[in-house]
Amino acid sequence: MAMLQFFIAVDVTVVNVALPSIGADFGVDGHALTWVVVGYTITGGGLLMLGGRLGDVLGRRRILLLGTTLFGAASLLAGLAPSFGVLVAARLLQGAGEAVALPAAMAVIVLMFPEGPRRSRALSVWAAVASCGLVLGFVVSGVITEMLGWRWIFLVSVPFILVVIAAAALLVPGERPAGSAPPDLRGSLLLVAAPLLFTLGVVEAGEADGTLPWLSPVALAGAVAAGVAFVRVERRSPGPLVPPRFFRSRPRVLANVATALLSAALSTSFLLFTYYLQDRSGAGPLQAGLTMLPLAVSLIAASVLVPRLLEGWGARTCVLAGVGFTALAMAAVALVSLLDAAGPALVPAMVLVAAGMGFGIVGLQYVAVSGVTEDDAGIASGVQRAADQLGGATGVTLYVGIGFAPVMDGITDPFVASGALAVAGLAAAGWVAWRIPAPLPAGSVSGAASASPEEAPR
Repeated sequence: MAMLQFFIAVDVTVVNVALPSIGADFGVDGHALTWVVVGYTITGGGLLMLGGRLGDVLGRRRILLLGTTLFGAASLLAGLAPSFGVLVAARLLQGAGEAVALPAAMAVIVLMFPEGPRRSRALSVWAAVASCGLVLGFVVSGVITEMLGWRWIFLVSVPFILVVIAAAALLVPGERPAGSAPPDLRGSLLLVAAPLLFTLGVVEAGEADGTLPWLSPVALAGAVAAGVAFVRVERRSPGPLVPPRFFRSRPRVLANVATALLSAALSTSFLLFTYYLQDRSGAGPLQAGLTMLPLAVSLIAASVLVPRLLEGWGARTCVLAGVGFTALAMAAVALVSLLDAAGPALVPAMVLVAAGMGFGIVGLQYVAVSGVTEDDAGIASGVQRAADQLGGATGVTLYVGIGFAPVMDGITDPFVASGALAVAGLAAAGWVAWRIPAPLPAGSVSGAASASPEEAPR
C-alpha cells in the first residue's frame, strides 16, 4: 500500500519539471500544457468520493486491484503517448485510477491494523511516504527527464505498480461487500464534467487564433449546466456524495472554501517556478529540479513544525499565516520576473510557498475535520481532499491559463499577471479564513487526529 501511495504521490508533482520538454516534443505552448496537470487533479478529485463508495459496495480488495490496474495502464499509455491528446487522455485515466485505488488502500490499512499503536505506526508510514513522494517528484522529474527523457517519468512506475497488483492479490484479504446504497454515479460524473468543461472553455478562450471560436462559450455554458445539475442530482439522490448534514457545520464549509482558494495559488506557484527556471532562465530539467530542492526541504520542515504550533497558535492563525506567506511568494515571483533575475532568485519564493502550504493546508485540514464522529469522518476527509485537488486544478486553469494566454502577449508580463490573479484569490481565501470561528468547537483536537493521512498538501 505504501508503494502504491508513493508512486501516486510522485505523479502529482513529477510532471511539473518535465512540462517544457513535453511541450517541445509535441509543439504545444505553456497555455495548453496546463491540461497535463489539471487533467490528473480534476479526475482524481472529482471521482475520489465515488471511489470510496465503490469500495464499500463492491469490496475494497476488488476495487483496489481495479484502481491500481487502471493507474498502471494509464501510466504506460502516458509514457508511450504518440500525441499530446493521447497524453492528456492518459492523465485523465491516471486520475481516475488514483481516485479508485487510494480510498480502498487507505481502508485496507485501517482494517488490517487494530486501533492503537500498530495502526498509528502504519498510518505514520503511510503519511510519510505520501509526503516523500510529493517532495521527491520535483527532483526525480529533473533527473529522469535529463537522463532518460520525459516519457520515463511515467514508465518508471509501471514495474512497481505490477508488484503492487501481485502483492495485493496475494496478501490483501477479500471481504463480503457491504449491503449499502449504490454510489451516486451521476453526481460523480457531473462533478468531473463541470471543471473539465470549465478548463476547456478557459483554454480555448485564451487561444488568439482558435479555429473553433464557438467552443469556448459552449464549454463554459456546459460547465455551468453541469454544476447546476450536480446540485439538483445531489438533492434528490438517496445516497448523495455529500449528505446535506455536512453543510450544517459552518467551520467545515468555510475551511473547504478556503482550501480551494489557497490550493489554487499553491498549484499555480509550482508551474510558475518551472516555467521561469526553464523557459525564462534557460535551465535544463536537472538544474531546474535541483533548484527546487529548497522547496522540498522547506516543506518537510514546515510539516514537522506546524503541528507543534497548532495548539498554541490556533488553527485560524496558522491558516492566515499560510495565506500571507503564499501571497508574499506570488509577489516575489512577480518581482523576480520584472527584474529578469536568475533562477536561484526564486528560492525565497519557494521557501515562502512551502511555509504557506505547511501552515495553510495543515491548519485547514485541522478545521475541516473538527468535531467529526465515526458517521461523518470519511465524508469530511473526502470533501477536504476533493476541495484541495479541484481548487488547485481550477487555479492553474484560471491563473496560468489567463496569465499566459497568447491574447495577452505584449500587454503585461505573464508571471506578473498570473501572480496578480493568484494574490486576488488569496485575498478571498484570507477573508474566508478570518470568518472561521475561533476557538473551534469542542472535540476538534480528536477530530483532527482522525484526518486521513493521505491528505498531504498537493
